[in-house]
Amino acid sequence: QVQLVESGGGLVQAGGSLRLSCAASGRTASNYAMGWFRQAPGKEREFVTAINWSGVSTYYADSVKGRFTISRDNAKNTVYLRMNSLKPEDTGIYYCAAGRGDGSSWSAGYGVNYWGEGTLVTVSS
Repeated sequence: QVQLVESGGGLVQAGGSLRLSCAASGRTASNYAMGWFRQAPGKEREFVTAINWSGVSTYYADSVKGRFTISRDNAKNTVYLRMNSLKPEDTGIYYCAAGRGDGSSWSAGYGVNYWGEGTLVTVSS
């Protein structure tokens, strides 16, 4: 079992930056791929980014490539999402996720085994 707790959400102006954190607990948390999904008001949850257990492989949605960066610190069982050049369309609840694969299937809609409760990101125009 893996528990995920997000932090770092908030209100930011368009063009600004935020860093989200997700702390994982559980004996084998560092063995899991981790990443982020988001859900905008009135829309379905969508894939944002994933990182494999070692941090060597990363995957991004086209909408965030070049602006968002995912990283992880396995000593702290924590994954980070650095978000730059934020746009109003980035607004939503950001959910941390963990899965047993390498994260490459998450954009196709499968492979996630655990979810966090979410943290709200609001980007004002």
